[in-house]
Amino acid sequence: MIPWLGRALAFPPLESALTEPNGLLAAGGDLSPDRLLLAYHQGIFPWFAPGEPILWWSPDPRMVLVPSELHIPRSLAKTLRHKPYEIRFDTAFRSVISHCAGSARPGQDGTWIVPEVIDAYCRLHTLGWAHSAECWMDGELVGGLYGVAIGKMFYGESMYTQRPDASKLAFVHLVQWLQQQGYGLIDCQMRTDHLARFGGREIGRVDFLAELRRLTALPAEAGAWHYRHQSASEGRLP
Repeated sequence: MIPWLGRALAFPPLESALTEPNGLLAAGGDLSPDRLLLAYHQGIFPWFAPGEPILWWSPDPRMVLVPSELHIPRSLAKTLRHKPYEIRFDTAFRSVISHCAGSARPGQDGTWIVPEVIDAYCRLHTLGWAHSAECWMDGELVGGLYGVAIGKMFYGESMYTQRPDASKLAFVHLVQWLQQQGYGLIDCQMRTDHLARFGGREIGRVDFLAELRRLTALPAEAGAWHYRHQSASEGRLP
C-alpha cells in the first residue's frame, strides 16, 4: 500500500517508494503550484491515467541528461544546419502542452495530460516556473516540449512533433541554451532509447538527489525565458 496524501504539503520519504511499479510513492493530494514545486524540489513528479487519482513518483534509477554531454546524431546535425525553422521559448506554452496531450505514444492508451494537468502547468508557467521550447515552420507551431525549472535544474515533462524532427530541433536548442545559462542537469524521469541516443543516462536516486539539492539551491532569474533562433534558410527575423 502507498500513502494517501491529504491537505498537508508533505510527501513520504523517497525510500518508501515501491520498486514495482518503479518509484510509485503516494496518491492523492492536488496539483497546486505549492505542491508541485515541493514535489520537484524533492525529486517527485505526478503521472497518472485519466480516471485515476493523482499518483506521485520517484523512480530509481533516474534518467538524466547533463547538458554538456548532449549528443547530436549526424542526421539531425545536418537538419539543424539546413532545414528552415525557428525556435522560440515561452511564446505558446498552452498550445505546446495541449499538443503534447493530444499526441499518440507507442505503448500508451490515452494521455496523463488531462485538462486539470494542463491548467496546473499553465499556472506554473504564469508564475515563471514552467517553460516551453517551440519549433515553428512557415509561421506555424509544429513541435516542442515543456518542463519545469528550479534554480539551475530543469525537469523535462513531455514533447510532441507534427513534422519530422521538429521536437528534436527544439530539444537541442533548449539543451544548448540551458548549458549556456549554467544549468547542470535535465531530469528525463524514465529511460527511453530516444533520450539515450541524445546522451541521456541513468543514475541512482542518491546521486540524483545530491545533484538536485545542489542545483535547485543556485540562483536563477524567474519569469519567462526570452529566446529566438531562426535558421539561415528560414530568412531574417521580423
